[in-house]
Amino acid sequence: MADTDARLKERLGRIAFRAWRRGFREADLVLGPFVDHVGSTLDAAELDAFEALLAEDDDHRLYAWIIGTAEAPPEHDTPVLAKIRAFMREHVAAAVAEGAG
Repeated sequence: MADTDARLKERLGRIAFRAWRRGFREADLVLGPFVDHVGSTLDAAELDAFEALLAEDDDHRLYAWIIGTAEAPPEHDTPVLAKIRAFMREHVAAAVAEGAG
């Protein structure tokens, strides 16, 4: 069990690094906090889906899927993307309420 926990912690660390360092700040500010707050609650299939999103090389297109200005392709239109969208709405609303923006 400890080995499994260690592997999950290592995987989440790699995912967090990639989520916070997309190269497009708007995406970083959604994906980084998402993985920090929600990542440990995702199951293996959801982590796979999240990593597939992180593998997307066009950050602007990925961000458009998140904010809903472009339709995500079926392979990325997953429950994880829905969770990211919900998190973004809640996160942005909280940041604005605290005085950001």
